[in-house]
Amino acid sequence: MSAIILLLLGLGGMAAGYFLYSRFIAEKIYQLDPDFRTPAHEYEDGVDFVPTNRYVLWGHHFTSVAGAAPIVGPAIAVIWGWLPAFLWVVFGTIFFAGVHDSGAIWASVRNRAKSVGALTGEVVGGRARSVFMIVIFLVLLMVNAVFGVVIAKLLINNPGAVVPVWGAIAVALVIGQLIYRRIIGLGIVSIVGVVALYALIYVGPQVPVSLPDSFMGLSASANWILLLFAYAAIASLLPVWMLLQPRDYINGLQLFVGLILLYGAVLLANPTVVAPMINHDVPAGTPSLLPLLFVTIACGAISGFHGLVASGTSSKQLNRETDARFVGYFGAVGEGALALASILAATAGFASLADWQAVYTAFGSGSLTAFVDGGAAILANGLGLDASVAATLLTVMAALFAGTTMDTGLRLQRYIFQEWGEIYQQKWMGKPFPATLLAVISCLLLAFGAGGADGSGGLLIWPLFGTTNQLLAGLTLLVITIMLVRRGRPAIYTLAPLVFLLVMTLAALLIQLKQFFEQSKWFLLGLDAVVLVAAILVTLECVAALKRSRQESTGEA
Repeated sequence: MSAIILLLLGLGGMAAGYFLYSRFIAEKIYQLDPDFRTPAHEYEDGVDFVPTNRYVLWGHHFTSVAGAAPIVGPAIAVIWGWLPAFLWVVFGTIFFAGVHDSGAIWASVRNRAKSVGALTGEVVGGRARSVFMIVIFLVLLMVNAVFGVVIAKLLINNPGAVVPVWGAIAVALVIGQLIYRRIIGLGIVSIVGVVALYALIYVGPQVPVSLPDSFMGLSASANWILLLFAYAAIASLLPVWMLLQPRDYINGLQLFVGLILLYGAVLLANPTVVAPMINHDVPAGTPSLLPLLFVTIACGAISGFHGLVASGTSSKQLNRETDARFVGYFGAVGEGALALASILAATAGFASLADWQAVYTAFGSGSLTAFVDGGAAILANGLGLDASVAATLLTVMAALFAGTTMDTGLRLQRYIFQEWGEIYQQKWMGKPFPATLLAVISCLLLAFGAGGADGSGGLLIWPLFGTTNQLLAGLTLLVITIMLVRRGRPAIYTLAPLVFLLVMTLAALLIQLKQFFEQSKWFLLGLDAVVLVAAILVTLECVAALKRSRQESTGEA
C-alpha cells in the first residue's frame, strides 16, 4: 500500500476536524467570547501572566505537549499493525484531543487560570482535588524524570545533535528579546529563527560534542541529566516571554518545516507501507490490542499532560478567549500530524517486511529507533539528503521537543507545589524558588534514588505513564463536562470521549496490576494500586458532582 494514501487521508481528516468540528465546539458548546477579559490581562505580571500573540502561544502549547511521546507511542503501537494506530491517531485527534485541549484552556480561563487540579476543588470538591493533584504530580514526575533520560541518551548516541539542541536555547533568548521588545516584526523573526536553527543542525554533525564516560564518579548519562535539570530549573523561573515562549515557537516552526520535508519526501519517493495492516503474528509477550492501544498512543490522540499545559501555562497567556480554538484544537492537530509522520516512518521507512520484523522483535522495540532510521531512509530516498544529516535532523527534532516538554513540565510541577502551599497555608512553598527547588529534588530523587548512579530511575515507573496519563485526560474531561452541565449546554461531546477513556484506562490498569503481580514487581504493583484507587475515588466524586449539577440545572429550568 502506498504511504501517500495514508498521508492524504490522515491530514485531510484532521484538517476537516479543525475547520468544521472545532468551529462547532468553540461556538456552540464552549461559546468562546472574544470580549471576555482573560486572566492574562487581569493578572498580567510580565512573568507567568503575559497576553501573547496567538501564533506564538500556539507554538508554546504545541511544542510543550508534543515532546517525544507522539513519536514514541505510534512507533511502538504499529506492532499491532498500521491500521489501528492510524485510526486512533486520526479520530482521536478530531474527537478527543482537540476537544480536550481547547476545553481545558476554556475551563481554566473561566476560573482565573487555575490548573485543572486546583479547578477540581471548585467544580467537584476538596476531596477530589486532593486525590486529583496526586495523580497530576505523578504524571509530571514521570514526564520530567523520563524525558531527562531520553534526551541524555539521544545526545550520547548522536553527538552531532549536541550543538543544535543547546544552541537552540541561545537562538530562543535572542528571538524572545526581538519579539517582546517589538524590535522586528514576527514574520522576519520567524524566518531568522528557523534559518538559525537549521544552520545549527547542519553544523552539528561537523562539531560533535561528547561528555567523558566518567566525571566525578558519574556516567555521561548522569551528567547530562544533571545539566538538563539545572537548565530546566533556571528556565522555569525566567519570565515566559524570555525563553519558554520563543523556544517553543521556533521549535514549532522547526517541526512544521521538518514535517513538510518528511511529507514532501513521502510524496516524491512514494514508499510502500511494508508493515501489515493488522499484525496477526505479533512477537511473544505482546499485550492485547484492546485496551493497550489506547494507552500506548496517548500524545497524538489524546493526553492528560495536554490538560496540564493548557490549564497551567497556556491559559495564563491567552490574549482572547476565542484564541483557545486555535491554540488548543489546532495544537492537537499539529501533534496528530507528528504522530502520523511517526506511523509513516515506522511502517514505510523499511525496504521489506522482513526488515520491519527484524526491528519489531518485541513490544516496545520500535520506539525512536524506528522513527529516526525509517524517517531518515524516506528523506534520503525522496529528497536525496545525506543519511547522517537526515538522522541528525530527526534526532534534533525529537530532542528539542522532549526538551521543551521538560521545560514546561518542571514549571508546571513548580505550580503544583505553589498551589499546595496555598491550599495548606505554607507561604514558603508558595514562592517560585522554593517550589522549583522541591520540583527538581523530587525528580532527582526518583532519577538517582530508584535508578542508581546513571539517573535512569524515571524509567522504573514509566510503564505506568500511559495509563496514568490517559486517566488524567478522562478526569479533565469530567471537570469540563460538569462545567458544561452547570451552564445548561450539551455535554455529549465531552461525555462520550471521557466514558471511553475511563473504561479503557481502568481496564488497562487492571491488566497491568495482574502483570506486575506475576512478575513480582512490587513497587509498580503498589503504585498501580494507588493510581487505580485514586481513579475510582475521583470518578465517584465527579459522578456525584455531575448528578448534583444536572439536578440544579433541571431545577433552574
